[in-house]
Amino acid sequence: MESRLQESTPFDVLTEAMAALRAAAPALPAAQQLVEDRREAHMRQVLREVLKGGARRVAVVCGAWHAPALSGALPSAASDARLLRGAPKRRTTVTWVPWTHSRLAHASGYGAGITSPGWYHHLFTARDEPVARWLTRVAGVLRAEDLPVSSAHVIEAVRLAETLAVLRGRPLAGLAEVTEATRAVLVDGEDALLALVTDRLVVGEAMGTVPDGAPTVPLAADLRASAKRLRLAQEPAERLLELDLRKDTDAARSRLLHRLRLLGVDWGVPARPQARSTGTFREAWRLVWAPELAVAVVEASLWGTTVPAAASARAVSEAAGAPLPELTALVERCLLADLPEALPVVVGALDERAALDLDVAHLMAALPALVRAARYSDVRGTSATTLTAVAASLLVRTCAALPAAVTSLDDAGAAALRAALDDVHAAVLLWDDAGAADRWLAALAGVSARTDVHGLLAGRATRLLRDTGRLLPAEAARRLRRALSLGAPAPAQAAWVEGFLGRDGLLLVHDADLLALLDGWVCSLPEREFTDVLPLLRRTFGAYDRAERRSIGDAVTRRPAATTAPAAVDDALALPAVRSAALLLGGPA
Repeated sequence: MESRLQESTPFDVLTEAMAALRAAAPALPAAQQLVEDRREAHMRQVLREVLKGGARRVAVVCGAWHAPALSGALPSAASDARLLRGAPKRRTTVTWVPWTHSRLAHASGYGAGITSPGWYHHLFTARDEPVARWLTRVAGVLRAEDLPVSSAHVIEAVRLAETLAVLRGRPLAGLAEVTEATRAVLVDGEDALLALVTDRLVVGEAMGTVPDGAPTVPLAADLRASAKRLRLAQEPAERLLELDLRKDTDAARSRLLHRLRLLGVDWGVPARPQARSTGTFREAWRLVWAPELAVAVVEASLWGTTVPAAASARAVSEAAGAPLPELTALVERCLLADLPEALPVVVGALDERAALDLDVAHLMAALPALVRAARYSDVRGTSATTLTAVAASLLVRTCAALPAAVTSLDDAGAAALRAALDDVHAAVLLWDDAGAADRWLAALAGVSARTDVHGLLAGRATRLLRDTGRLLPAEAARRLRRALSLGAPAPAQAAWVEGFLGRDGLLLVHDADLLALLDGWVCSLPEREFTDVLPLLRRTFGAYDRAERRSIGDAVTRRPAATTAPAAVDDALALPAVRSAALLLGGPA
């Protein structure tokens, strides 16, 4: 047996092992077995054609499971032809997709994968001293994370790995030995750091290449040419790309990435720029190219043969059935992607849908995206004048429907509408239209003056009016004092405070009167009511960052001790109660 194994090639041994596994494997269902038999029959037919063409040595790239069906004496061609008779035929186009180390590894779920593709790549490419070179790379990974690894560490790790190999009777240290040396010397037994080395080096994230002449769909070829022209490398490693849209190349990169996102190819994901700037000419993208994106490009090719044409066709198709908020977001995306062919169609659908939509939540969700889209005409050179009339119409309908929308809301509905109020308010302030601002602030004034509105909304409307100067600080404080009067239950008072303060705690630091008013209200609460409102207050103040909370605490400690003062009485609200009491007591009404 030993001599026979020495004469056999590794492929012979592998074939025998696979034959034994196939014989011991449980039988497949009949339909699935027929599919497997037809696959192997087709492989043999192709193999026969290649041999008939004069080839003397043939290399077959397939799963090891199929090796017994393709080696040794093949079945007759007639039997394979009978097996394939009646099989459905489809026209197909074959292309190549570059793969990565992580997709070759077992960790990705690929059953036939290997555990350490990065290590094997190193063994095949290292010219000499593979162990020393490997541990030097490990040190580089750790130093990149600001960990103290010196050349002495590397030397001792190499010695330990080689010593372990000698003790185990191996001619050279393998992955097990260098991993143990890394654990003992370079990472001090830290499993997290060892996992980092495994992820970065043992597995790695290298990606293969495909020849330019390989068959591919036209959309993929256009994307490849565009990326090459714009100097965007399709790399598996994540990197941050910051763009200045005033530059032609960066603007073209932005258009390409936005068009790909419309097609569902998320090569780039918008990120926060590292440079602190409020200008709309800056964009940041986080780029990662994965093999799945090549498949997504193939799937997106049904929309067109070039990236702009495919993105336009996809946008027009989505506009046909999108609800109003998604439609306005689609308008913004078309402007970002610079799709002049699709934009008129999408805007037309938006205008038609807005005229028929009666849901004020949809109207409020649609308006901010339209206003943001109008800003891009300055930087990107796209015309957004057609959006102005649609935005104005949405604002008029929103202001008209707002009084009814804020009535009879529960806590969840009020919280959702408060977020919509903030978004629309920010959009109106961004919109350079005095008439639109006056119309919106008048609608907010109506909400703020009402007493039958949820405190979260009334308080927020009051705060927005105060910040824009439409409500004097003294009047805002008077309304806050009225909201905190004895006539309102404690949870309603806390909701009004939460809506008024929002996420800006510095207002209390700079407005001593408001701070004193809130401090006195909290101190005057009975124990039971204080327990009821405490979760609401913690939610309000918990939204502030640590510096704001510290500043508020310092401002409170600088104040004199709060004394429980009589609650302020609103004469207008108290008058009906006074008249009723006087009538009951027999006095003049």
